[in-house]
Amino acid sequence: MSTFGDMDDAGPAGRLAAGRRRRTTRTGTVLSQELIVRTAIRLLSQHGNDALSVRRLGIALGADPSALYRYFRSTDDLVLAVADELIGMSLENVRPTGDWRDDLRLIGMNLHRTYTAHPHVAVLAASRVTRRPNEMRGVELGLGILRGAGFGPRDAGLYYHRFIDFTLGFAAIDAAATALPLEAGAADRAAWQGVYASLPPTSTPASRNPLTPWRGR
Repeated sequence: MSTFGDMDDAGPAGRLAAGRRRRTTRTGTVLSQELIVRTAIRLLSQHGNDALSVRRLGIALGADPSALYRYFRSTDDLVLAVADELIGMSLENVRPTGDWRDDLRLIGMNLHRTYTAHPHVAVLAASRVTRRPNEMRGVELGLGILRGAGFGPRDAGLYYHRFIDFTLGFAAIDAAATALPLEAGAADRAAWQGVYASLPPTSTPASRNPLTPWRGR
């Protein structure tokens, strides 16, 4: 994977100013951080994880690859922005109702749906800590729901951590399975159907029957 390297701007203030300047590409498109992130998500969704390179992004944007230096310090900086965008997408329709169980369930379902809809992005994003606005909004939302349910600060933090780790882990596993090449995914699904369902009950009595319902995963 190609990296952007370090930007040449002098310090954080210079990098921020550069990131805010909008440049026009060769095709007349106005370049911005938001456009680069959306394009990166599209490339990842269409071509997999190898698509995230300076050259391919430049071609897709109709811009000189060096222009990306003005908006992101490195490939990892872009990955964090993409991860934060995915979090934002999962929070779009979340409106707390006051029922903390239903509210957390909605957050979890939306996150899982978003991640499995963009599996290649999710594989890169699920384990990252973005420290960016959407992640912070999600943390504040989750903690606020638990505090509103009557949990104290320590318990709210503990339970939110467990909830989001479980949810992200489940979403990441399903996203990774969805991102597999077609043949590999079909082979895995067939394993539940053909291998585990046909295990001899005499030697594997605990494994045979309980696992066969998973065959539709």
